[in-house]
Amino acid sequence: MPQPSQERSAPPGKLGAVVLTMGNRPEELRALLDSVAKQDGDRIEVVVVGNGAPLPELPEGVRTVELPENLGIPGGRNVGIEAFGPSGAEVDALLFLDDDGLLPGNDTAELVRGAFADDPGLGIISYPETGETQRRHVPRLRAADPLRSSPVTTFLGGANAVRTRVIAEVGGLPDDFFYAHEETDLAWRALDAGWSIDYRADMVLHHPTTAPSRHAVYHRMVARNRVWLARRNLPAPLIPVYLGVWLLLTLARRPSRPALRAWLGGFKEGWTTPCGPRRPMRWRTVWRLTRLGRPPVI
Repeated sequence: MPQPSQERSAPPGKLGAVVLTMGNRPEELRALLDSVAKQDGDRIEVVVVGNGAPLPELPEGVRTVELPENLGIPGGRNVGIEAFGPSGAEVDALLFLDDDGLLPGNDTAELVRGAFADDPGLGIISYPETGETQRRHVPRLRAADPLRSSPVTTFLGGANAVRTRVIAEVGGLPDDFFYAHEETDLAWRALDAGWSIDYRADMVLHHPTTAPSRHAVYHRMVARNRVWLARRNLPAPLIPVYLGVWLLLTLARRPSRPALRAWLGGFKEGWTTPCGPRRPMRWRTVWRLTRLGRPPVI
């Protein structure tokens, strides 16, 4: 397995934060920015990206980008990354935070710095969102205990930290995904390059309890992007296995007729539209994912 070099994995000291907003939660956004400003240690540089929306008045020193159209979650976050220079090079690591989240403790930034300093091969940190910790907030199959930290194979999009060297090496989030599975696409590329991903239960983002299916496009994009994810990243023999398993799981969950129709439409769209560059992971990475408890067939 390739290992991150000492040069590329120097302990990060300078942190940045990328916050996306649609401009409709100004009070929550301000509370989040206040919680970032209160973090212990060196100041965190922050960029707020208005994803197709004008920005409200923001605290002095916050960088801003107003996009004329909604680029989706990965597209907007990629713009935020580049606000810190190519691949975010002005900072050592980036926090990605939801605009209605809140960092309840003042030690999150120091915990991030410490985790990266302690493990030169650690590329991405994921941590839970509470209110109520939902199943999807714990990115592993064995999720019964959300207070157990462990290595994982993906990460939660609105509560994570990424070394910018990872982005420089493997690229950013897949713009065309717009919404759903973009984190797993980046995670698989990072793991294939030799980086590790940790779920850290001692770092928390407070966030309202929501269901991802609240988005009107949820079922179509979940299905389309899962096909794209497989076509982009998996060795050819695993593509039909992975997608066959997810088709069966979807049917077993008994979605409503409109939801199933949207899902099947997205599944077809995933096969009939360009998925972006194909870079299949090594078989050693498949084995690594399997040893971590999540083989890339589920």
